[in-house]
Amino acid sequence: MSRLPFLFIITGIVGFVMYHAFSLLSLTGWLGDELRGPEGWFHAHLFVLGWATMLAMGAVYQLIHVILQTNIYSTLLGYCHYFLFTVGATGMLIGFTRTDVIWIADSATIALSGILLFGVNMAVTLFRASQWNPVTISAACACLYLVLTGLSGMLMGLNFAFGDWNGLHQRLFGAHIWMGTLGWFGMLITGFSYKMLPMFYLSHDFSIRLQKIVLILWNAAVIIGVIAFLTGIQGALLWFALLLLTGALICYVYHLEQIQEKRHKSNPGPGIRWTVYVSRALLVYSMALLIYSAQDVELLLDSRVVLLTGWVYLGGWVSLTILGYASKIVPFLWWTHKYGKLAGRPGTPLMAGMLSEKRIKRGILAMVAASLLLVSGILIDLAEVMMVGGTLLSMISIVYISNIALVFRR
Repeated sequence: MSRLPFLFIITGIVGFVMYHAFSLLSLTGWLGDELRGPEGWFHAHLFVLGWATMLAMGAVYQLIHVILQTNIYSTLLGYCHYFLFTVGATGMLIGFTRTDVIWIADSATIALSGILLFGVNMAVTLFRASQWNPVTISAACACLYLVLTGLSGMLMGLNFAFGDWNGLHQRLFGAHIWMGTLGWFGMLITGFSYKMLPMFYLSHDFSIRLQKIVLILWNAAVIIGVIAFLTGIQGALLWFALLLLTGALICYVYHLEQIQEKRHKSNPGPGIRWTVYVSRALLVYSMALLIYSAQDVELLLDSRVVLLTGWVYLGGWVSLTILGYASKIVPFLWWTHKYGKLAGRPGTPLMAGMLSEKRIKRGILAMVAASLLLVSGILIDLAEVMMVGGTLLSMISIVYISNIALVFRR
């Protein structure tokens, strides 16, 4: 088995620990400040690039083999991608701490070069396999949105350096966030869930019709949202994009129920079960936000609503889904790497014994509780509650990811 996925996953785990360690040092005080400042940029990019995207890329390199039953086009390109992306992302973080625009721009160029290599590697792999279905199309769309997110970020960096497009900068910023969150993470999680949930639940003979509907609605929501930001016609178009996204989530959550109905395994593990629970929670929040903003679509752009939505989506759905899947993927990869050829021989440990399900269950429950406290603090705009919730979340998260990382000692 290639060591490439392990590089990304281990680096992502390190990034996760760093993010929560820095949050602890500041007692999550940066949450109450303007996010579009150096400290906010640092934490946001450490979260998105340093851990979530890093770990997601590692999962893509491994799972694309499972999906397509073929190897990635070029492992060498994968290693080059890892080097450039890691160096570039690290440089950007240093640049944010130094508030050095030139440093940030140069590092962003390096990181973008890595993303482009990733996009090329994935595109050639997918086109050579020619297996077009909702899973592979979702993966292709996710990678495209990641590339576009990187390009829009580069354009913003150039604007910082030369200051020629002041009117366009704010619009690019909105499109950059929209494509990175809904496009990259949204398409990747939904698409890969169509493969992973049936695998862990041992589900068969379920309809994939709703997968196609989710694919269409989710892409439409991303595209409409990008148009809304780039044209400056944000209120009504963003509400329409949210409507499309809510429709996609309704179909997605119902499809997850269809997969569970056809299961042949009652207990896929607490991490997998929670990926379903948090999807339901995201749907409830999306519906509530849709109803709340119907009275005035401009409410979607309120800073408190944006912060709350960002935490529910990124800190809740994206983060907990990745952590839930990681509780199964990491032990599986490591067991296959270390013991795959020894399966069935005396003394070979069972895959189920690699990681304690009780610890995973307690860890996720504790993270959910701390996340709810943090979100409550944002909702009522009380800094003390935000600080306590964020501090607890960071402490619990470090313990949780440490339990997963200990798998590598086996």
